[in-house]
Amino acid sequence: MNINEIRNAAQRAAGHVRRTPLLSSPFLDEIAGRRVFVKPECLQHTGSFKFRGAHNALSQLSADQREMGVIAYSSGNHAQGIALAARQNGASAVIVMPADAPRMKIDNTRALGAEVVLYDRATEDRDAIGTRIADERGLTLIKPFDNEAVIAGQGTVGLEIANQARELGISNAQVLVPCGGGGLTSGIALALDHEAPGMKVRPVEPAGFDDVTRSLISGQIEENAQRAGSICDAIITPSPGQITFPIMQRLCGSGIVVPDEDCLRAMAAAFNRLKLVIEPGAAIALAAALYNPDQIKGDAVIVVATGGNVDAPVFADALARFA
Repeated sequence: MNINEIRNAAQRAAGHVRRTPLLSSPFLDEIAGRRVFVKPECLQHTGSFKFRGAHNALSQLSADQREMGVIAYSSGNHAQGIALAARQNGASAVIVMPADAPRMKIDNTRALGAEVVLYDRATEDRDAIGTRIADERGLTLIKPFDNEAVIAGQGTVGLEIANQARELGISNAQVLVPCGGGGLTSGIALALDHEAPGMKVRPVEPAGFDDVTRSLISGQIEENAQRAGSICDAIITPSPGQITFPIMQRLCGSGIVVPDEDCLRAMAAAFNRLKLVIEPGAAIALAAALYNPDQIKGDAVIVVATGGNVDAPVFADALARFA
């Protein structure tokens, strides 16, 4: 992985991927005790940054691969990104999704034309299911984070952050990123290492699912004991990736672990102050900035709000409790 792959991804993204803004609010600044800038990838196509990596991966497939089709596994955001990118590139898509994924994500993936295969994330292995179906049907497997084309596509978020921060006169800041397997985190870290070396990426994870945080401490890949049990479904993964972890180990700062309730509080704050709809896992970086200020250094922090695909009852609960 290198910066040229991310720059090439940005060229492929032109005209297809939205350039999301950096937003701010004096009310959020007051809570955090520093300037807070939010990168709302919830405004991206399919409501998540995942379309960036999916578009980059699908756009590089051969004609034969597109004809045979692709397969991916995802709790919902990578699923929707792949489904849309596949449709735009004339390819069929099969998506392996946990049966307890938010209903909106399952329905949207089907509506975009993908075949959905459901599984029990607590007892079944999505990797094994995806590999088996790929082998049986001759499909190209596009992993949600441990794929170089996907990482490069996600890294375009970092290029945008570097340019936007420069326009705002920000040269030193910590960049908080909701982290599952590390595709977005490592992609942004690679981009900023070249384009804004004064910025340091910090992965943010839910309590009980802090595999990346523990891996960065131990120096080796650690796994989560559970596969389910947090409202942050979008960033629950078994462990960091074989490609992503070495990048994060080299370029990222220490992880930050946040309880689920703080994510709900951050969802309400983002709606009230920025008029954004953010799902729990996507709100976790903002939650870290607002409610864990002692773990962050500097007078400015940039957070990525990775997606907005939240079921209405969950969003209503966040507003009812914390608005």
